[in-house]
Amino acid sequence: MFTRWRIFAALVEILVAICLLPVGAHAQTDNPDGYRLSGPVSHGNLAIYFVHGASRSGPVPLTLQEAMEKKVVEVREIGRVNEVLLENVGNEEVFIQAGDIVKGGQQDRVLSVSLMLAPRSGAVSVASYCVESGRWSARGGEDAHMFSSSSAILPSRRAKLEMAAAAAGQANAGGAASRQQEVWQSVAQIQGKLSSTLGSSVAAPRSQTSLQLSLENGRLEREQAQYLAALEPQGENEGDIVGYVFAVNGKVSSADIYPSNGLFRKMWHELLRASITEAISERDAGSEPAPAPPAAVADEFISRAAGAQSTETRAGGRTRIEVNDSAKVISLESRPAAAPAAAWVHRTYIAK
Repeated sequence: MFTRWRIFAALVEILVAICLLPVGAHAQTDNPDGYRLSGPVSHGNLAIYFVHGASRSGPVPLTLQEAMEKKVVEVREIGRVNEVLLENVGNEEVFIQAGDIVKGGQQDRVLSVSLMLAPRSGAVSVASYCVESGRWSARGGEDAHMFSSSSAILPSRRAKLEMAAAAAGQANAGGAASRQQEVWQSVAQIQGKLSSTLGSSVAAPRSQTSLQLSLENGRLEREQAQYLAALEPQGENEGDIVGYVFAVNGKVSSADIYPSNGLFRKMWHELLRASITEAISERDAGSEPAPAPPAAVADEFISRAAGAQSTETRAGGRTRIEVNDSAKVISLESRPAAAPAAAWVHRTYIAK
């Protein structure tokens, strides 16, 4: 009897220890790439899960915003809504992410393909969508022929799905024009939701349809600051974090994974801001936030996409995109066209 009691007491101690593990403890997962997830860490209706994995060695590329600030990358207008020209005149690689918004030109654009821009690249055509309808001229004192900055990432799952489908080469009855209309509608939708949640319009007088100018709204930035204070340091604590998954209102929305912790850290602030913006736009002030899903759900989200049948397509002549399209998730993996599969530069996963 005494032996049984000791066994029972030991089991109780183990169960108590498990229950006392911190919410952000590492989750044991079994996804095909060997990633390990931790979390969630939450604030309000936004939950973040960190993806841990091996970090590729070597120099960390510049982000588009870093390169534009250093004036080593030019983003030029060529008079077509769905295309801009990028040129890297510097000596470092520059990472471009699908979802990067560039401000200026004849209309603000969102770049729709992830790629690595080589040093001294020459002019490279990159597919884009307009995130500002109606304008086709200089705005204020801006240069209509050049884009001035890239300080935000697209905060709309609906628009990201449209861009992913286009990058994957999926047919659309209306073609590029139909997808552009969908992107415009998603911009109007997020502007409307943000205005409703914040209690005042986020549309800027200089251009009421500009998503970029809406993202610079002072009231929105103050709301974002609360989330940032709670969540941003969590992504800077460990050197093996290479990506993240986020959920809004208890449902997984999307994920981004990078080949190194260095590149993740460079992208983290703007990634988190975009996730926060999506969460604020979907916030219901009249109810308690839904519970965050367990880490196993976030892991399954990544694994489900990785297990789908894959196809490969090209974006221009320099980038290959591997697409995994399941019933509930679409994922895209980008890499230089001439590089082996192991040299991928970005993985993104979007819930349907």
